[in-house]
Amino acid sequence: MRRTPIESVSNPLVKRMRLLREKRHRRAEGLFLAEGLRIATEAREAGVLPHWLFLGPEGDSHPLAAALVADTLAAGGEVIDTTPAILSKLSGKDNAQTVVGIYPEPKTTLADLDRDAAPIWLVAERLRDPGNLGTMLRTGDAVGAGGLILLDESTDPYAVEAVRASMGAIFTQTLVQARWEEFLPWLRAGPGELVATWLGADTLDYQAVRYAAPTFILTGNESQGLPAAYAAAADRRVKMPMMGKADSLNAAVATAVMAYEVLNQRRG
Repeated sequence: MRRTPIESVSNPLVKRMRLLREKRHRRAEGLFLAEGLRIATEAREAGVLPHWLFLGPEGDSHPLAAALVADTLAAGGEVIDTTPAILSKLSGKDNAQTVVGIYPEPKTTLADLDRDAAPIWLVAERLRDPGNLGTMLRTGDAVGAGGLILLDESTDPYAVEAVRASMGAIFTQTLVQARWEEFLPWLRAGPGELVATWLGADTLDYQAVRYAAPTFILTGNESQGLPAAYAAAADRRVKMPMMGKADSLNAAVATAVMAYEVLNQRRG
């Protein structure tokens, strides 16, 4: 439990933490970086505190920052009083926010999930865009989903861009990374309906279906959609009506539309 001033960009800890912007270093360290008081506060309220908390010159003058500092120190973390230049080095942004936290990367697996903990689960296959990933996490938080399961070669959810786009939902949603070959047997070993967003001959209107809990909403890659074999393995294949000239929705938007339809049915 300590508080340390660091003002040199060549400080060894600063150099080490700066490398967390690269995936291989995040994997090696088992750590990731999150910036901003709002995101750090969401983490604190979810019971997650940083190992290191870098704090700008304004320090803990804000009540939420003061609470974050106190809880970090009480949990055995280290608070680093630092400069805007160092915060920019860490975040990669010229106008870095006054708080940057270094957090442990969760190692949750499919076996750790309690599928009965929530009626809705989100599943994304080969999701590439960090912004879409962040939006899906926020959607999951909004509808009370159990979490997000990322399949195959999806973008790294702990990249700075994805964490930033999640607006704190990276800490409130359970997140699992798995292969399709692992996911499908796990799903079939217990209750759960797999619903794929898919354009095909047997695809139904998404509002014409009554969804059974827990519902696993499967969304495909942004440009290629789902592989045909994945769609065929689903219990239901659904689509949203497209009234204009566009032939599809953004992957994160389609997921949100589906999630709210399932939520509305549960509420009704």
